[in-house]
Amino acid sequence: MSMRLDKFLKVSRIIKRRSVAKEIADKGRIQINGKVAKSSSNVSVGDELVISFGNKTLTVKVTQLLETTKKNDAELMYDIVSEDYKTDYRQPFSD
Repeated sequence: MSMRLDKFLKVSRIIKRRSVAKEIADKGRIQINGKVAKSSSNVSVGDELVISFGNKTLTVKVTQLLETTKKNDAELMYDIVSEDYKTDYRQPFSD
């Protein structure tokens, strides 16, 4: 079983809107298993997605595909492998 990338990102709530997921994918900022993906690319269980947001790069592994989810179940669709920040604004500045 597989699912379109833009739908997976929306249903899993990694990206809230499908139109935004499509835009990010079509700019070449998402990779599936190391290859640049389009919004229409298929995602399967076991695939590793690398998503480049502005300051953050999120790497997730697909664990299951669901057509629809409730908010609590959305996180069951993937495991976070890593979350990297170019600049970590969460740390307090030190002099």
